[in-house]
Amino acid sequence: MKDLLLVCTGNSCRSPLAEVMLRARLADHPTLSGVHVHSAGTAAWEGAPASEGSFLIALERGLDLSGHRARQLSPGLLGQADLILTMSRRHAVDVVTLGGGGKVHTLVDFAEATEFPRDVADPIGGDVARYRETAEMLDALLAKVVARLEQEGAR
Repeated sequence: MKDLLLVCTGNSCRSPLAEVMLRARLADHPTLSGVHVHSAGTAAWEGAPASEGSFLIALERGLDLSGHRARQLSPGLLGQADLILTMSRRHAVDVVTLGGGGKVHTLVDFAEATEFPRDVADPIGGDVARYRETAEMLDALLAKVVARLEQEGAR
């Protein structure tokens, strides 16, 4: 596997935060150095920056979202991706509708994290505490994703 695509709604909160968090995790796993992480949104405002909440939470974690610009999910992006992880079941349906079936999973399902709700809640419009909760959930899920990728040899 070379390209992993993370998908949420606006590509301004969850998926960009997950993208930088996953990149940071992958940097600590040399066996996964060939995995490239991208993100997009099912209803993104093309070119919009990361939300203020995600930007601040990324900074708290030593990560940088200053260069992030939202991208609209497209059949081309889906075609380039080897694995597509969505923040919700609704996003997964949208991915399948656009032709990404067969390589799409919700983040929670791929992480096999039965201790979490099936969807990663959207923190948009919430306070910083809500964004922190989202980041904590993403952190736990992404740890499991990296473990699974390593176990499967990032095929």
